Amino acid sequence: MMNSSEPLTNVLDSIVRSLQEQMGYINTLVLTKEHDKDGDFFLVKSHSNSKVLQKSLQDNCLIDIKNFRIPWRDDVILTQALKEHSIKTTSDIGSVIHKVLENLEYEFVQNVIRSTESKAVIVVPLFRRKNDMEKEEFGCMLVFSQVPASTENEIKFLTLFANQIELAITIAGLYEEVRKQAVTDPLTGLYNRRYFEENINREAERALRLGQPFSLISLDLDHLKTINDTYGHQYGDVAIKTISSVLKKQARSIDVPARIGGEEFNVMLPGVDSYGAMIAAERIRAAIEATPLEKIGNVTASIGVATFLEHSKNVFDLTELADQAMYRAKINGRNQVQMTQKQIETNWQKVAVNAFLDIVSKQRVQIPAELAGDITARLSAVSSSEKGAKEVIYSVVDILTQSYNSTYQSGFTKSKLHLAVKLAASMNMSKEDIDKLKIAVLLYDIGNIMIPENIFKKEDSLTEDEKNLIRKHPVIAAREILSPISSIQDVIPIIERHHENWDGSGYPGKVSGKDIPLGSQIILLIDAYYALTQDRPYRKAFSIDKALEIIQQGAGTKWSKELVEKFIPLIKHDDRE
Repeated sequence: MMNSSEPLTNVLDSIVRSLQEQMGYINTLVLTKEHDKDGDFFLVKSHSNSKVLQKSLQDNCLIDIKNFRIPWRDDVILTQALKEHSIKTTSDIGSVIHKVLENLEYEFVQNVIRSTESKAVIVVPLFRRKNDMEKEEFGCMLVFSQVPASTENEIKFLTLFANQIELAITIAGLYEEVRKQAVTDPLTGLYNRRYFEENINREAERALRLGQPFSLISLDLDHLKTINDTYGHQYGDVAIKTISSVLKKQARSIDVPARIGGEEFNVMLPGVDSYGAMIAAERIRAAIEATPLEKIGNVTASIGVATFLEHSKNVFDLTELADQAMYRAKINGRNQVQMTQKQIETNWQKVAVNAFLDIVSKQRVQIPAELAGDITARLSAVSSSEKGAKEVIYSVVDILTQSYNSTYQSGFTKSKLHLAVKLAASMNMSKEDIDKLKIAVLLYDIGNIMIPENIFKKEDSLTEDEKNLIRKHPVIAAREILSPISSIQDVIPIIERHHENWDGSGYPGKVSGKDIPLGSQIILLIDAYYALTQDRPYRKAFSIDKALEIIQQGAGTKWSKELVEKFIPLIKHDDRE
């Protein structure tokens, strides 16, 4: 039972089924005590297989007993049994049904009683254990009996039975709660990123098999930083919870709303095409805007939409397309819905621009607000046009690098990338891998922004703690800054391994040889070359010949011999030119 999707429900089903079979009751139900904004109530969670009672209720009352809501009132026998911690019995079934099923005519109630042949109702309070000493109210077990009066032995048995199943209910409930916590976001109660990714991959397999589309909504809360700065982070959390509340209310039972991280949300809409998805997305946008928040007022969201089979047959690409549409909504003024365009080959410049826009606009790195605004403006200017994109990207990387390393010279980023491409081509890397390498060259040092500037300016030898801090920057870049950006997931392993040495003496994973991605090896070599040929606080720049000599000495230990053999002629050729 614990391995099922709903352990507690399975335990309850087993309890009511066993009790009916062993004792010959007409029907047995378990009702749990619940609470929502309207107060306490009972919910029918499980009932034994009594076709007579089920048909009677459906025919006479037009209700489905499962998940039926029953009011919590002091004059209802269920409430009395639970509050008094004692079993209650009555032969006045009509009165019980009348109070449980409000506003029913007397004749309907009598039809239910006659068709079930019930002569009495027994209500057994159920509790679950909080600890060895305390219990809390769980609900009631409701038994319909053919015998008008319960015997003393029957009551004793039901009391013993209730006490015995407490542990089963407690364990199943805890297990279900732990499983729920594993797939839900603690702040919002929405599904978490892991659960969402598992589900969207399963849905993609189903969609391909059946030829049925599904849509993805990518949503981002507007101006969260302003809310946090103006009102405090607790109000930022209120805004995030408001988004989640709207998503829960708007979602169908088969939809999968999830908090991906920070102020980012996704909603998967199974069986919905792009037309239906745009209607759903606009409904969500309007509901968010129309929900007032204390002190803040109203918040808005930017939303992107993409549809599987229509825009892409690849989950990763679909996520990227929905994100791009969402970014376009932000750039075009926020508080709007944008549909993605049909998938075309995304060039590396566009991926890089979107990645840096994400990093800066969502404050994934700590840089001055004025600098962030300038960079965002530059990137936004080229986001809708590829003209001049490369030069803007190079300048952005130069600016970001200079924010923590004042010795870094403008133009180095462009030179590094060109040299990396030449070296990659000499190693027969594919165009696709070279494009990934280009993006990695632009992003590999982004983790250094999180390291104090005084370490980079230090003229004395670094302490062991300072060295350890620097060694963390590939991990910081890969896991903390870049991992939330869906469009560069296949670039992250290159960045995370760009300080691994050929002989396994590097960091962070002590990976060696061909287990190191070739792109990582190329970045390590080029980064070392530019470091050697630049001034440092603790030394002057080496000449090109001296730098190549040092690199040659590291062939076979720090770098592969093959890579060094390809690299040195490239530098000498460029130097001659």
